[in-house]
Amino acid sequence: MQLRFSGEIWFWRGPAPFHFVTVPPAESEMIGEVASVVTYGWGMIPASVTIGDTTVTTALWPKDGGYIVPIKKALQDREGVGVEDLVEIALDIDA
Repeated sequence: MQLRFSGEIWFWRGPAPFHFVTVPPAESEMIGEVASVVTYGWGMIPASVTIGDTTVTTALWPKDGGYIVPIKKALQDREGVGVEDLVEIALDIDA
């Protein structure tokens, strides 16, 4: 499954700080349809995330009935993006 969408990078303070982009509702629904086949537990969905010319592997996190994409530090550094930046994301999920 390949999805493309844009979203703003936001910061979650938590016990370990993370940066995320929220998957839009329509795309979250599509992911939800294959979640039981691809999850490795706790609702986490393995995926490849591309912003610009950089691709990294990660896992989508379930949140509030949808999903959020962790934006790794290496990806932020390579693409020069940070909190509140609007980014175009290509998401690949092996379903």
